[in-house]
Amino acid sequence: MTELAFTPYFTYWRSVELGSRVVLEGLVAPEHALPSPALARDLARWDGAHYWQRSSDGRWLVLVREDAPQRERWWLHALLLAVTLVTTTLGGAALAGADVRWWLPTIAQLRAGLPFSIPLLAILFAHESGHYVTARRYRVNASPPYFIPFPASWNIIGTLGAFIRLRSPLFDRRTLFDVGAGGPFAGALVAIPVVLIGLARSVPDSTGPALTAAHQYITVAGGPALLGDSLVLVLARMALGLGTAVPLRLDLVAVAGWVGLFITSLNLLPLAQFDGGHIAYALFGRRQLWVARVLWVALLPLGRLWPGWWVWAVLALLVGRGSLLHPPVIADERPLDARRRAAGWLAVALFLITFSPMPIV
Repeated sequence: MTELAFTPYFTYWRSVELGSRVVLEGLVAPEHALPSPALARDLARWDGAHYWQRSSDGRWLVLVREDAPQRERWWLHALLLAVTLVTTTLGGAALAGADVRWWLPTIAQLRAGLPFSIPLLAILFAHESGHYVTARRYRVNASPPYFIPFPASWNIIGTLGAFIRLRSPLFDRRTLFDVGAGGPFAGALVAIPVVLIGLARSVPDSTGPALTAAHQYITVAGGPALLGDSLVLVLARMALGLGTAVPLRLDLVAVAGWVGLFITSLNLLPLAQFDGGHIAYALFGRRQLWVARVLWVALLPLGRLWPGWWVWAVLALLVGRGSLLHPPVIADERPLDARRRAAGWLAVALFLITFSPMPIV
C-alpha cells in the first residue's frame, strides 16, 4: 500500500520528498488516534517506517517510504576498517615500547599493539553504528561508517576517527536528536567499560612524572606524556581504589578507553553539525546558536591550555561553512517529547563528565 492510503485517517496532512524518501505526516482524526483497529491493520501492512508524535493539537503520525535504498560500496568500508586496524595496531605497538618498523612491522609488533587497536576500534565502531542504525530506522539515506586511517608515526594513535554521511535532509527534531545522540551514547557504553578494564590493568608508578594537571601518563618517544583528567576518569579511578596520589602508567586498554572518551567529548561540542550541535538544535531550536557561541568563545582561552582547542574552533567554522548554527530541519516547529528532552540533558551530562580542559599535558 502507498502512504496516500493513510490520508483518510488524517484531519490534516502533508507529503514531503527528501531525496529517495517520501515522508507523509498527518494529524490523526480523534476517532483513529488510539489507533483505531482499521489504522492499526494498515500500519501492520505498511512496509516503510512510521512513528507517532504528540502535540497540543493531538497525535501526529509520520510515515516514511524509501523508493530504492542506495547500493553501498561495502568493500570500501571494509578496506578502510582493515587499514585502520593496521595503523592503530602500529600505534599501539609504539605505545607499548616496541621499536616499530612502520612499513614492515613484525608479527610480534602487531600482536603487541592489538590491546590498543581492538578496543579503540570497538568504541569507534559502536559510535558510528549508533548513528547509522538509528538513521536507517528512520529510512534516512546514510552511508555505513568510513574509518580514517592515519600514519601512526604522525599522531601515534593511527587514526583520525570515523564518520558517516547523511545524504538526505532530516525531517524533524525527533529524527535529528535520535540520529545525533545515538553515536555518543553507543560509544560511551563501550568506552566506559574499556576504561574500567584498562585502569584495572594499569600500574601505579611512584617514580612517574610529577602530578600537575593530570594523574595518568603514557610513554611516547622515550618520554612521559600526561593525559588529562575528566570527571568520569576520576570517578573510575576512585571506584577501583586507585586514587590520584600516585601517577598511573596506563595500560594500552586504558589508553584506548581514554581516547574513546576524549573523542566522545569532542563530538558532543554543541557546534554546527557536530553530534552536540544536532542534540542542541533538537533541544533548543535556533537558540542552539547562542549555546554554540558561548562554547566557541570559551575554546579561545582554553587553547592556551591545549592548542588543539583552537584547531577545533576553526574546524567548527569549516564544518558549518562559517556559521555555528545548525541547519534547520523540515518540520522545525515540533519540539521534542519529554523522554527525549530528558535524554538530551543526559547527553549534556555525558559531555561534562568526559570533557578534559587540558587533554594532553
